[in-house]
Amino acid sequence: MASFKINGGFKLSGEIVPQGAKNEALQILCAVLLTEEPITIHKVPDIRDVNKLIELLASIGVNVQKVGAESYRFEASQVDLSYLETEEFKKKASSLRGSVMILGPLLARFGSAKMPKPGGDKIGRRRLDTHFIGFQKLGAKFNFDNESHFYEVDATDLKGTYMLLDEASVTGTANIILAAVLAKGITTIYNAACEPYIQQLCKMLNRMGANISGIGSNLLTIEGVESLGGTTHTLLPDMIEVGSFIGLAAMTKSNLRIKDARVDQLGIIPDTFRRLGIQLEIEGDDIVVPEQESYRIEKFFDGSILTIADAIWPGFTPDLLSIVLVTATQAKGTVLIHQKMFESRLFFVDKLIDMGAQIILCDPHRATVIGLDRQTPLRGIKMSSPDIRAGVALLIAALSAEGTSVISNVEQIDRGYQYIDKRLNALGAQIERIED
Repeated sequence: MASFKINGGFKLSGEIVPQGAKNEALQILCAVLLTEEPITIHKVPDIRDVNKLIELLASIGVNVQKVGAESYRFEASQVDLSYLETEEFKKKASSLRGSVMILGPLLARFGSAKMPKPGGDKIGRRRLDTHFIGFQKLGAKFNFDNESHFYEVDATDLKGTYMLLDEASVTGTANIILAAVLAKGITTIYNAACEPYIQQLCKMLNRMGANISGIGSNLLTIEGVESLGGTTHTLLPDMIEVGSFIGLAAMTKSNLRIKDARVDQLGIIPDTFRRLGIQLEIEGDDIVVPEQESYRIEKFFDGSILTIADAIWPGFTPDLLSIVLVTATQAKGTVLIHQKMFESRLFFVDKLIDMGAQIILCDPHRATVIGLDRQTPLRGIKMSSPDIRAGVALLIAALSAEGTSVISNVEQIDRGYQYIDKRLNALGAQIERIED
């Protein structure tokens, strides 16, 4: 276990480059199982969740070579399905929610797979029904063993079909796509997720020889092919890091340049932060956040309090609501944060209240933030990181606060942000990592 000791109240300055996208990486890495041919992936983030998935792929028999600082070459020509029967596999896969993404490609290529209940953030119910219903519609049969806690899936004869997803699940859509690309016939997925990461996956698969149309929409058509080949793929910058750095700059009154942000792939993220009163300048593919002494939250046109809620793409991503919430604590004005998707994701606000923030937790899904307009700075406290996004929100709060804060359980932050302490210290932050 490790902790961060943060001396707050310092302005940051300089340039920072976002890491490769975590959520895209978990899908793209699993796609290497679809072919015997080599696949090279660039901009792979050095974070716990991604590294654990790479280790899992290697254990299954994928030949993994690191060919650059952020580049890997994968060759899945010697996959060992017997490894799925071992206790070691159960331990590794159950500790990582992203491990569920190996099911689709294994079913497509080998006709069967096993998977323990995956882990991940404790942010509320995160059901897997969309994945399994999609597999069933393609012809797979699955069973959950209550004693071993394994999902067992048989998919020896996958056939394309029409399906209307019960929810536009990103991982569910990706997993079904990965299973359908080698299925016989045509698969039509309606109410498909259409995030940039899904678009990236589809474009990569098409370069491998798949036949997917409708990319970027919620209606995907997949014509199954006999086999897929190798390719090279570069991950997008992580949009959650980009949003985190915007919020960090505003809270610490810093002047930051976010380099190579792929602004064209950020959707409404920049405009959502602008609604909090944060000035943003787009220069080429960079985002410049100038130093601001204050920022004012907009109201709706009728004068009512602004509400920021998460929604499926192209709506606002739920992974940034924690960042928006903490950023609003020092704004001028009031905002209602509505977290619709996960019922436990706002429970970290008690720590912000202990720091001096004015927040009313209305219920598990809604919090009203009354901005302090920098009239009362937050104060440093001891706290623990409950999940990846809340952990970074607390880190931002600590960097803006007066005094010293200690955040324990920073392994949660490490799951999604690479070298975050070193990268922010290079900008002028004072973060010390303490190994317990």
